[in-house]
Amino acid sequence: MSDDQKLRARIGAALTGVVNPRTGKDVVSGGMVTDVQVDDAANVRITFVLSPDDPAALVRETRMAVQAVEGVASAKVDVRAAAPAPATGAPQPTPKTVPPPTPRSFPNLGTVVAISSGKGGVGKSTVSVNLAAALAAQGRRVGLMDADIYGPNLPRMLGLVGQEPVVSPARRILPLEAHGLKVMSVGNLIERDVATIWRGPIITKVIQQFLADVDWGQLDTFLVDLPPGTGDAQLSLVQSVRVTAGVIVTTPQEVSVGDALRGAKMFEKVGVPLLGIVENMSYFACPHCGERTDIFASGGGRRLAAELGVPLLGEIPLEARLQELAEAGTPIVLAEPASPAGAALLAMASSIRRALEEQSRRAPPDAG
Repeated sequence: MSDDQKLRARIGAALTGVVNPRTGKDVVSGGMVTDVQVDDAANVRITFVLSPDDPAALVRETRMAVQAVEGVASAKVDVRAAAPAPATGAPQPTPKTVPPPTPRSFPNLGTVVAISSGKGGVGKSTVSVNLAAALAAQGRRVGLMDADIYGPNLPRMLGLVGQEPVVSPARRILPLEAHGLKVMSVGNLIERDVATIWRGPIITKVIQQFLADVDWGQLDTFLVDLPPGTGDAQLSLVQSVRVTAGVIVTTPQEVSVGDALRGAKMFEKVGVPLLGIVENMSYFACPHCGERTDIFASGGGRRLAAELGVPLLGEIPLEARLQELAEAGTPIVLAEPASPAGAALLAMASSIRRALEEQSRRAPPDAG
């Protein structure tokens, strides 16, 4: 037997040791691993089929099992959603309308705040990270969940790239920790160059597992960084957990404000109170003379807040250091709190905390 054949045999044996608890079968005999490629440098690439009912943690377990094989240089997993069952040709009964699931209450998560935007590229994750870090610096116990399945940026912005969560003996996932935060992101479960080609049911399953199967401990505030738009992730979240409030992030120009309005209306339709609007990239403050320049027009966030009847929670300026620190994995509210962007983000965090406290005072005793 050649060395290549021996390596492939060891990989096969490792894969048969990964068992799907739902079916009791290993990932090979269960049809979850559909292709294994090994190049000349012993880099392994696996095609993995995941159904909505399968635990998402199986992807990580499979990669780790192969990575541990003697002689394997690296292991990557490409995840595909399971194809729907083929039609049998026989007439199918008309399915009854199934009501959406009732959101669960997770008392240990504390106040659940969803941070959303109508479009990408407006700095929603920047706002989420700095809000979380500011609240943690104030002594709050904060969890941050990255629900942006297709573009998970939180690992980079928190210095967690390459780190992986650990599964406890009780089969609970232990979140990663950074800057006083507990963090969970799909970006820490898959390689950064792996495309997540997932349908809605898989996204729903991942969000539900992040909520129920992660050992968050007792939190005061639980922030969810949602993907742009009003799709599967947003609906899955509000159907899976009682969301206390939502925050919309926009930039000043009208094309962004129009998309943000749709995000706000989505919260309204699913019964999530909107705390207010954050306008990011609001203006540029010259670092030399302090002169303010409106790069992307002005006033869009304020006009949107007025239209919706909610407060403008913050106007965050453009600042090169904000991006530089995000790339380095450090929130600017911790590294340079006196900078224009740092001060604006800290003020925004204070506004959001006051708004949450006011909402709590107004809520009826039996709410939630």
